[in-house]
Amino acid sequence: MKLLYFDCPMGISGDMFLASLIDLGVNKARLLKELRKLKVDRIEVAVGKELRHSISCTSFRVRNRESSRHRTFRDIKKIISGSALSPGVKRLGTDIFRIIAEAEGKVHGISADDVHFHEIGAMDSIIDIVGAAVALEAIGPDRVVCSPLPLGSGWTNTMHGRLPVPAPATLEILRGAPVAPSPVEFELTTPTGAAIMKAAASFGPMPSMTVEKVGYGAGKKDLKERANIVRAVLGSTRDLGGPEAERLYVLETNIDDMSPQLSGYLIERLFASGALDAFHTAVQMKKSRPGVLLTVLAREEDRVRLMETIFRESTSIGVRAWPVERRCLERKSIKVKTPYGSVSVKAAYLSGKAVNAQPEYEDCRLLAEKKGAPLKEVIDSARAAAMKALG
Repeated sequence: MKLLYFDCPMGISGDMFLASLIDLGVNKARLLKELRKLKVDRIEVAVGKELRHSISCTSFRVRNRESSRHRTFRDIKKIISGSALSPGVKRLGTDIFRIIAEAEGKVHGISADDVHFHEIGAMDSIIDIVGAAVALEAIGPDRVVCSPLPLGSGWTNTMHGRLPVPAPATLEILRGAPVAPSPVEFELTTPTGAAIMKAAASFGPMPSMTVEKVGYGAGKKDLKERANIVRAVLGSTRDLGGPEAERLYVLETNIDDMSPQLSGYLIERLFASGALDAFHTAVQMKKSRPGVLLTVLAREEDRVRLMETIFRESTSIGVRAWPVERRCLERKSIKVKTPYGSVSVKAAYLSGKAVNAQPEYEDCRLLAEKKGAPLKEVIDSARAAAMKALG
């Protein structure tokens, strides 16, 4: 698995994102060739080397500016969809703009399609966002992870006037994502940077991997307090051995005042909302009350939604959450023939070798009923046939 990790000690912006990937190895000529497929005015960028606290970084700047040009989300969708860019780049670029449009729409009380992007609609931001999609496609990571983002503090000047940092749209975009504190009085994470990460990455610490390349992207300002950089780390899990690690979240809550009928329904709703697993464990609560411990396994992007489901559908008033690492064996479904009929079997592989085979219960049950045979004999027969077939 190819992993791409963004270490953002000073937040993230669109130009820092692109600069770090160019420093990592994305070809500038290829990037510009793709960007020129956009049906817009002439595109000119400056890619150079700068120092940030004695660290050599790549900078990415758009030379032409359209600060007075306003575009709606409809306009931008037409620009992207009408280009000759690849379907994947079109999809990701549009998704990033959609995230910003929906956030701005909620902040200003209008529909996403009618949002006037102002600064975000300027040519430099269109290039940053579409360029980010092009660069990610060029690298082709299987998974992208971003560190918790510091947002900064103070005030920033916008087309809507002077606003506190973080900007309202940035906070709306990062709902459900972890952020980090920062004493720097400067806008560290922009709406563009936040939207790129929300669309392309999950959030958390650096995953286990073999580091292969590191790229440094420079922010526009050279701050005295600390190096204004973002680090893009490209790595792989192929040399670590065993199943690949996946970062998930565990949600837990103790409940002693809920009807068993609600408990069963709660589990159904959690699975419908994207839970990877959900179960109750009998526990002894305070005042000697019998209760249940609800445990839910969730993906990062589903964590907030599942927590809301727990609060809506149960009597819980508090949920614990923490990140965990899961490793799963590769699985394939095969068909085997038994004396009772054909059965589907899930085969699990470790380092390319089958180590387990589990017959599908429903297939075995139907055959047992049809043939009048004991269910355990049908299951044993299917497992033996599968292990023989798998060698």
